[in-house]
Amino acid sequence: MLRLVHRLEALNEWVGRTLSWLTLLMVLVTFAVVVLRYAFDMGWIAMQESVTYMHACLFLGGAAFTLKHHGHVRVDIFFHSFSRRGQAWVDLLGSLFLLMPVSVFIGWISWDYVASSWGLFEGSREAGGLPGVFLLKTMILAMAGLLILQGLAVALRCGLFLGGMNEAMPVPMEEEQEEVLDG
Repeated sequence: MLRLVHRLEALNEWVGRTLSWLTLLMVLVTFAVVVLRYAFDMGWIAMQESVTYMHACLFLGGAAFTLKHHGHVRVDIFFHSFSRRGQAWVDLLGSLFLLMPVSVFIGWISWDYVASSWGLFEGSREAGGLPGVFLLKTMILAMAGLLILQGLAVALRCGLFLGGMNEAMPVPMEEEQEEVLDG
C-alpha cells in the first residue's frame, strides 16, 4: 500500500516539476511580447494567448503538486499544536470529506463543459488566436483527477500511519517547506 502512495506522489511530483518550467517560458514569452509590441510595433494574438494558456496549465496542473508540498492556504490555528497523530487525523478526514468530494464535484460539473468544447474543437474567439481552447479546458478535468489522486495518497499515508506503520508518517509541514525552499 505504501508503494501505491509513493507512486501517486511521484506522479504529482513529476507533473509539478515538469509544469514548473512553464514559469520560465511565460517570462520569456511575455518579455518577447513586450519587446515586439513597443520596440517593433508588432504583435501576435496567439503569442499573447499562449501566456494565458501556460498560466492556466501551471495553476491547474500544479494544484496537486502544491497540495503534496503543503503549499495551499490552511487555517492552522490549532493544527500545529496537534500531535502527529492528530495532524494525521485532520489530514485524513480533510482529504476524505473535503478534498475528494470537491474534486469529484469539479470533475463532474465540468465534464459537459469540456466535452462540449471537444465536440466543437473549440478555438480562440480572436482572429489569429490559438486553436486549442478545448485542450486548455481539459486541464480542468486533469486538475480534478490529479487532486483526487493526491488526496488518495494523503488519505492512504495518514491511514497507514494511524494504523501503526510509522514509516508512512507524513512529513511535517515545516520540514517539507524548508526542504522545498532549500531546493
